[in-house]
Amino acid sequence: MSNSVVTNKGKEKLWILTAQCPSRLGTVDVVTRTLAETENYIVAMNSFDDRATESFCIRVEFRPLSGDTSLQRFRDLFAERTPQFEMNWELTEPGHKTRVAVMVSKYDHCLNDLLYRYRTGELAIDIPVIISNHPDLKHLADWHGIPYHHLPITPDTKAEQEAEVWKLINEYDCELVILARYMQVLSSDLSKKLDGWAINIHHSLLPGFKGAKPYHQAWDKGVKLVGATAHYVNDDLDEGPIITQGVQAVDHNHYPEDLVAKGQDIESQTLARAIRYHTEKRVFLHGNRTVVFSD
Repeated sequence: MSNSVVTNKGKEKLWILTAQCPSRLGTVDVVTRTLAETENYIVAMNSFDDRATESFCIRVEFRPLSGDTSLQRFRDLFAERTPQFEMNWELTEPGHKTRVAVMVSKYDHCLNDLLYRYRTGELAIDIPVIISNHPDLKHLADWHGIPYHHLPITPDTKAEQEAEVWKLINEYDCELVILARYMQVLSSDLSKKLDGWAINIHHSLLPGFKGAKPYHQAWDKGVKLVGATAHYVNDDLDEGPIITQGVQAVDHNHYPEDLVAKGQDIESQTLARAIRYHTEKRVFLHGNRTVVFSD
């Protein structure tokens, strides 16, 4: 009997091995040789050696030919061989769903799109909690049976509100935080706590337009491109390591409301792609840059 697992869409679910280490001779060999010797069949593999940081990363999808026996033999042997490479590695089991806390304000386009992809199983995530500084989108959470925590915020209550946010993230045992158009600047303290495991989405207009109604500002200047950027949160506002970007050409036929609609659509798609890359272990952080093995 085959050990493979197939989804309703016919896609085989595979184990994923990810590893990072300094650039060393033999890094690819120790991965592939150990998998082969322990009867684990490689289905897909990506690797990259970064000359700028002298670091190496690899992602492998594989199928154990002898089930748990192959896996345990691999774990034991790989653990013996990797210390000489200073290699940090992780195994992700088939069907793993990342527990996600979604933070949102009043704009619903990213949340709607995310909930649809969650409901249909397009994204391998569980959403145990939605957190908002406004009550407006509670009906969406209620329809999906997800707890919705309304935590209003003012400049005077920011520290207390963020303490409650952090408490909820831990209480629901979340592995990833998604800022699905959460229109608040996170404090330095919370940003540092979420560094590398929170994803934000924002518009990307060229030239840059900040402040209120950026799409209207762009229209006033005759903008020709609209887009969006999904990135990891860090202590630099909207300047964390970039995961994905989306862009679309526009012209004089597009009025401000058209730019807003196109921009929101690109934001939703770009955020979803970033979440998928993260949950499928396709993203490796190299300082303030990312290596992304897109499919």
